Amino acid sequence: MPKRAFASSTGSASDAPPGPEEQPAGAAGEPPAEVADRPPAGTAAELTDHMIVRPRSDAPTVGWRRAVHAATGGVINLGAGPVERRRHDLAARIRRELPGPHQIAVTSIKGGVGKTTVTALLGLALAEHRGDRVVALDADPDAGTLADRLTGEPGTTVRDLLDHIEDVQALPDVARFTSLAGRLQVLASEQDAARSVAINRAEYEQVCTVLSRFYNIVVTDSGTGMMHSAMHGTLATTDSLVVVGALTLDSASRASKTLDWLLAHGHRDLVARAVVVLSGDRTSREVDTTRLRAHFSTRCRAVVDIPHDPHLAVGGTIEMAALRPATADAVLELAALVADEFGQPGGPNSV
Repeated sequence: MPKRAFASSTGSASDAPPGPEEQPAGAAGEPPAEVADRPPAGTAAELTDHMIVRPRSDAPTVGWRRAVHAATGGVINLGAGPVERRRHDLAARIRRELPGPHQIAVTSIKGGVGKTTVTALLGLALAEHRGDRVVALDADPDAGTLADRLTGEPGTTVRDLLDHIEDVQALPDVARFTSLAGRLQVLASEQDAARSVAINRAEYEQVCTVLSRFYNIVVTDSGTGMMHSAMHGTLATTDSLVVVGALTLDSASRASKTLDWLLAHGHRDLVARAVVVLSGDRTSREVDTTRLRAHFSTRCRAVVDIPHDPHLAVGGTIEMAALRPATADAVLELAALVADEFGQPGGPNSV
């Protein structure tokens, strides 16, 4: 950089900065050539890891690549394999930016197909891979078991929240009615038969309004009664829909009839954007699963198979670390497909 010249009290006129008549030749107001050649000024937003950090091979964490990396003390790093790279890609999709609150409904016209299990798995995956707040709401009017599968103890319930909903002013006011499973908040359905009055549409919408103020994502485990008042509230506030079936004729048929019912009641857009989950807990060799998947592929956005898993089959508290790799991968795929909808137009909360 050239040294600046300063005029001194004893210096000659030649030591002073040049006057206007001594400026370099050029059009009036035109910057010097070395200034004009500089690239346009950027912003701090340009300094991303993709721009300034040299590509590197992350150490593999599974398989024979991990064994080679460990055996050589890290000298030989083959990087992540195809399976691990796919998991990283799915996790990146799950972390997609969410511009506003997003409500996800998990539903089926038939019980016993794994709807609550899918709700729990989806909520856990979203909460684990994202940095924002995720809550799972049990809206089953028949003493739902979502809290049992996630925390083992229902504790306070959605009815308790409704009884004190006027007092809710901040997140801690809501959190005292929820339990925690990892990073996932859980709001249980009422279990006490003496208080077990099913919430209606107005109450459901009231609860969702409050939850959406303090949580970025609300995952609702819906009841099986499609004509129930709360179900109408669920569908009215839903941004993304997950329909659950199984790899048997009766369960798959009910899942398809769920889509029929939604179409007949004006929810064509929800059906077109829906993800169908086929649970492998129940299956039969006599069922042509390829044709079954093809059927749902023509009706909705995507189909995900969640294979049979001994840990899930127990029906107890779900631990993500206890899942088989194939099951964990299927859950990641489901969460990524749902997250693909974040920020997309179409839902009541879209921006």
